[in-house]
Amino acid sequence: MNTTVAPASIGTVEPARAVEQLDPAVDASLVTLPETRMSVDARGLALGILAALASIFALSWAQGFVVPLLLGIVLSYTLSPLVAWLEAIRIPRIVGTIVVMASVIGAVVLGTYSLRGQMQTIIEQLPQAATKFASGLARLRIGETGNLQKIQDAATAVERATTQAAGGSAAPRQPATRVTLDPPAFKLGSFLWDTSMGALGAVVQATMVVFLIFFLLLGGDTFKRKLVRLTGPSLSKRKITVHILDDINGSIQKYMFMLLATNLLVALLCWIAFRWIGLENAGAWAVAAGLLHIVPYLGPGVTAVATGMAAFMQFESFPMALLVAGASLAIATVVGTFITTWMTGRIAHMNAAAVFISLLFWGWLWGVWGMLLSIPIIVIIKVVSQHVEQLHPMAEMLGD
Repeated sequence: MNTTVAPASIGTVEPARAVEQLDPAVDASLVTLPETRMSVDARGLALGILAALASIFALSWAQGFVVPLLLGIVLSYTLSPLVAWLEAIRIPRIVGTIVVMASVIGAVVLGTYSLRGQMQTIIEQLPQAATKFASGLARLRIGETGNLQKIQDAATAVERATTQAAGGSAAPRQPATRVTLDPPAFKLGSFLWDTSMGALGAVVQATMVVFLIFFLLLGGDTFKRKLVRLTGPSLSKRKITVHILDDINGSIQKYMFMLLATNLLVALLCWIAFRWIGLENAGAWAVAAGLLHIVPYLGPGVTAVATGMAAFMQFESFPMALLVAGASLAIATVVGTFITTWMTGRIAHMNAAAVFISLLFWGWLWGVWGMLLSIPIIVIIKVVSQHVEQLHPMAEMLGD
């Protein structure tokens, strides 16, 4: 009995089930199944790439606005529990906001004022330190030049002996012609103008961040309620929005607490190490190490170079300079590798590779500020991705 199968019937079923539906008398090897190919929306992919490039360009162009805005939001999330606690004990919100802001600014000013003597000493010693460091490098260069000269003399003797053995005469070498380029003239007026304008811009941005934090703390949950209402009348969407905002708030607060704890630990350990070594102005250098540790990777490197130069100026010894710089790097590495990584994993359950890639990207886009804000940004992205179904692959990529 001959059995025929219509091609249309095979094309309408799945390839894995098409063979099963055939008559047992039919040889399955003679049946040709349609090929399955993954469809790619080239137009959608191209539009997505263009949208990503446009977003990156917009973020780079609007850096002067976006960076203070994000910094103010992150710091307001950090200080909001203090204002909420004052409001819970019957203190008006505006009074609590003023008290918290005044306390934070006063603590920064008081800490800077208490270390003004050591900071002034360090600044006054900078020219002398630069001179001693340059002389030390010159001594090393002279030693290296002497060794290189010996190697060059030996190579010349070998070349002369080889030429004589070959029966030729060593042709005198013509001295190389050196082209001297005049360095560009240093304009003191332009340098002072650029420096003053940069300092003025930093002061203006810091003032704007302070006012932004004040108004965000004063508003309280106003923006949160507005965002919930903007999601629409659907109760499910409002619940998702509330969960997203609460998770972002909790994650940022935990991260900032971790940052404060690790920086204080770095400052304390550096102060102990510098005092044990005998470095002058150990308190000021320890505070600088704690503040610079906020910036990942770059901050500890700057601290090591600065403290190494200070140690060389004091002890006039490269081994002591390497000891101080190595101590600061070792402390930053131990705290960053073990404590910071452990606490970050418990807070956000982030993938270490994703965190490092985010650090590289935002550092490339915004410099030091991007490195500082990279972890809060990627934490916010992960929290939003966990609650939005279309973004679950992103949350999976960022998770541990």
